[in-house]
Amino acid sequence: MAVFGGCALVMGVTGLLAPGALLATLGFADPAVRAPADHTRTFLTASSTASLNMGAYYLLAAAADWRAFFRWTVPFRLLTCAVFTAAVISGAAPTGFLGVGLWEGAGAVVTGYALLREGRLRGRRGTSYGG
Repeated sequence: MAVFGGCALVMGVTGLLAPGALLATLGFADPAVRAPADHTRTFLTASSTASLNMGAYYLLAAAADWRAFFRWTVPFRLLTCAVFTAAVISGAAPTGFLGVGLWEGAGAVVTGYALLREGRLRGRRGTSYGG
């Protein structure tokens, strides 16, 4: 959780302070001149702010060891993986964007596995898993 939170926070700050660098990392074009109706930078500002906020609450959840929150992230990160991957496959997003989807999917799988493993270990010790 803390690693994902840190990455999300850094990506959010990068998008706000160096939007061109973030666009390039994701495989999106960043032309010097944009059409009047091109709101790419506006959308990037909004999504970067969301990423910054998400990073902060993931870090806070990790610091508080809030396991219920960890469990909630698994299905939603899998959904994000599916939507982002579908966007690349359909041609709506560049192939560089696939990395974002795979990062989400891998994070969901690792988090889910860790929670299952931890639950089994706690169960063997005779304690309940109420997290």
